[in-house]
Amino acid sequence: MRAIAPAHHPAGIPGADDYDFDARPFLLFWEITRACALACSHCRATAQPKRHPLELDAAESMRLIRQLGGWKPPMLILTGGDPLMRRDALDLVRAATAEGLHVGLSPSGTPRLLNTDFSEIKAAGVQRMSLSLDGASRETHDAFRGVPGTFDRTIEAVRRAHDAGLSLQINTTLTRGNVGEYEAFKRLMFELKPAMWSVFLLVPTGRAGLDDLPDAADIERIFEDMAGLVGKAPFAVKTTEGHHFRRVVMQKLGGGASRPRPGMRSPLGIRDGRGVMFISHTGEVSPSGFLPVVCGNVRKRHPADIYQNHPYFVALRDHDSLEGKCGACEFRKVCGGSRSRAFGATGNAFAEDPACLYQPNRKSAPTSRSKRFATAP
Repeated sequence: MRAIAPAHHPAGIPGADDYDFDARPFLLFWEITRACALACSHCRATAQPKRHPLELDAAESMRLIRQLGGWKPPMLILTGGDPLMRRDALDLVRAATAEGLHVGLSPSGTPRLLNTDFSEIKAAGVQRMSLSLDGASRETHDAFRGVPGTFDRTIEAVRRAHDAGLSLQINTTLTRGNVGEYEAFKRLMFELKPAMWSVFLLVPTGRAGLDDLPDAADIERIFEDMAGLVGKAPFAVKTTEGHHFRRVVMQKLGGGASRPRPGMRSPLGIRDGRGVMFISHTGEVSPSGFLPVVCGNVRKRHPADIYQNHPYFVALRDHDSLEGKCGACEFRKVCGGSRSRAFGATGNAFAEDPACLYQPNRKSAPTSRSKRFATAP
């Protein structure tokens, strides 16, 4: 599951400033299946070859789409697993589009994808498709994904997406094992020319462990270089679960903690549970796919009610719930750190993000209101 950025804020998608995080998420991820033909070393979902028997069925899925249509989250991303493992994946896209939703699709680089008509994907209503490249070469990417041929299939999928006029995002997971390939990744993006390059900073959950996370100093160095691409590269640049990239951009391009972020498009302070919501293949709702705290199920409760009123979501939206240096940081309202990584590292979603080396200028943190949520509720 990777965040897909809205393509140029089409009609119906609000701008980045003054977003009402209490009303609805900006990005709503729906894992329509956990089935996938790949065996990725970092997989959040620990995906399985076959679909789960308790997946939301067609009728339940259409009911959920109608609920989301009335709520209107700005961006609905259909993810997995591999969403194309559901035969009705494009039917769900069509239904969501008919409800006025802006839909993203995150398929896996498999033969199933290449057997799909990319023009049909676009015609169904997909606003942007994301593909993953986690190795800058055939050898490193295929080793990461666990299946030979994945790199070549992904490159072919990029070509077909361009040919179909389908807006494309390329996702790259940054790990201790591939951090040395950063420059090669960057060169590859200039060759492939996606609309967006999203660098995902690994979260220790699923098949990924804390030892797989790059050193904070390496992350800072890469983020500083990425900040130099903002507004200059022929593609947009963002991070997923690397929220302190916003702080680096502000510092490098002349912004500050109280000033707008140059070149940044998503709402200020978006993070797990605060502008982000995740619905699993069985209908369970969490603040993020990388923060596996279940707050309800859409089979029993409207997703809007869960997002707006569950105490865990409410606390995650409160900057004063942050602890450690994240709670003391002058950039906490525009960053706030990865709540998923804090949870994966400590079991406490409100702890400081271990991937950020920045030392705040604030002398003391506010009194945290998150102690009751130090572990899953």
